[in-house]
Amino acid sequence: MANRILLVDDEEIIRFSFKSHLEKQGYEILSAGNYDSAFEIITSTNLDLIITDIILGGHTGIDILREVKAQGHDCPVIMITGEPNVSTATEAVRLGAFDYISKPVLKEDLLRVTDHAIKHKSLIDKNRRLEEEKETNRQNLEAIFGSIKDAIITVDPDLKVIEANHAVKTICGFAPTDIIMEQFADKSKLCRKTCHGVLKQTLENQTPVKDVPVDCHHMEHTGQVVLLTTSLLKDSNAEQYRGAVLVIRDVTRLTDLERELKDRYKFHNIIGKSSQMQGVYSLLEDLSNTETAVLITGESGTGKELAARALHFNGPRADNPLVTVNCSTLSENLLESELFGHVRGSFTGAVGDKEGRFQMADKGSIFLDEIGDIAPSMQLKLLRVLQEHSFERVGDSKTIKVDVRVIAVTNCNLREKVKAGEFREDLYYRLNVVEVILPPLRERREDIPLLMNNFFNRFSKKFNKNIEGISDEVLDIFMQYSWPGNIRELEHAIEHGFVLCHDQFINIDHLPREIKKISDNNMLLQKSASPQNLDHPFDQMSIQDTDDSVQSSANDLAPMPDEVLDALEQTDWNKAKAARLLGVSRPTLYRKIKEYNLEKLI
Repeated sequence: MANRILLVDDEEIIRFSFKSHLEKQGYEILSAGNYDSAFEIITSTNLDLIITDIILGGHTGIDILREVKAQGHDCPVIMITGEPNVSTATEAVRLGAFDYISKPVLKEDLLRVTDHAIKHKSLIDKNRRLEEEKETNRQNLEAIFGSIKDAIITVDPDLKVIEANHAVKTICGFAPTDIIMEQFADKSKLCRKTCHGVLKQTLENQTPVKDVPVDCHHMEHTGQVVLLTTSLLKDSNAEQYRGAVLVIRDVTRLTDLERELKDRYKFHNIIGKSSQMQGVYSLLEDLSNTETAVLITGESGTGKELAARALHFNGPRADNPLVTVNCSTLSENLLESELFGHVRGSFTGAVGDKEGRFQMADKGSIFLDEIGDIAPSMQLKLLRVLQEHSFERVGDSKTIKVDVRVIAVTNCNLREKVKAGEFREDLYYRLNVVEVILPPLRERREDIPLLMNNFFNRFSKKFNKNIEGISDEVLDIFMQYSWPGNIRELEHAIEHGFVLCHDQFINIDHLPREIKKISDNNMLLQKSASPQNLDHPFDQMSIQDTDDSVQSSANDLAPMPDEVLDALEQTDWNKAKAARLLGVSRPTLYRKIKEYNLEKLI
């Protein structure tokens, strides 16, 4: 777009001459013969340059210059006069005239001064655009910083705060204006100043950090947890650091949710994320704050005792005793004495008074394990306790009142026992106000990895072994096995593996015999399903073969590098599957990968 120039002169011949010269240079020319005409153009048009005569009838070029400045235009103004004098020139320069030339004006002088003025205007426009962009960027940054919930603080090399956003007030407890140009450490008085230490380390080591979790111990924000991230600020030549930026992200809510989720997967040591277990958790939570009797049922090893403990310790009786009685291990007479106590001389061997379990559990809970095994006479006495909250010790006529919540547990079908006349119906309904059914492990297989992880953590400490996990084959077996002993059997299987395993992974050879049978049966099925029923080398090898025991067979098999790489690529580097494809053990495959320096291509 051509630069636009306004010529102001009361002599038409001069305007015509100037216009002719300037249009040939590609400029767009506007003309005015007096002040009023020039004023209209200046007011309504964007101009790049004004060339005006000093003498304009009743006005002067100085008036034009004043008006340009008054309207805030930044276009240069060149003054031309036929009667130059010092005072006029001084006034023109004082008001900001770009140049001052005398008549007669030579073409070369006109073009030279015009070219300089237009270049000057271009620089003015460029600087203005840069300033506008700078201001826009500044406003955008302020808007971005203002909208970000993370606290952002920049410091110089001496840890003096340069900038801080509004989120600093929310997270750190002090206003940004209170810390700018102040030492950051001097302002961190509400917490233990971990942020300052991280910033200092970043500047001293010239190394940024990312997502460092910190418990603030903030005096005003109890339990606040944040993530700290730092970056170095470099100067324009990127050779020296001029400070650092600290980003503080409040993850308290996220941490609380993660804790809540973990607690939800591990409700009072009952582990499981399956829908069945989530339902159990919800029911236990509902029952924890009630006083009603609860019947917990499920197969052996499903965690019934844990559920009983969760009911007690998650409720209002948690500070009082939880007393346990195993009803299946005691005879009828001994069970009565155990539950209700006895007085001295009430039977042979009663050499002193004894407090019963119900009395011990006063204000708390009593956990009656294997309730389905008690004799009919004991069922009647237990019914009375549930109805009247009172009993007499063996050999005593004094009635004892108790406030006890009864939690009964059984792995048998009490309904069938009621039908068979082996269990009192009235006692059954007293005990079974609400039934909590714990599902067997085979119905919640998705919880097996969670349970295994828990047992691995426990046994790693117990045996002081750094076992990383189980092999893929073992996981397959675990996911197929029916687990008649449920969680208790899984726990014992993992412990058995820890005892026997001296490698990184528990494999088939480390499993208990009854679980290992699944692997043997699967191999027999695979062989019987094979058309040629050929023995595969992998079928004859233990997953835990050592170098000494399989050296000859490994040498005979000795897959070539291309074969090993091809098998790995076909199985997406699943080493268990690749080993089966090659017909070698996994340790052999690991040795070949290392021997051939094979790496997965990304």
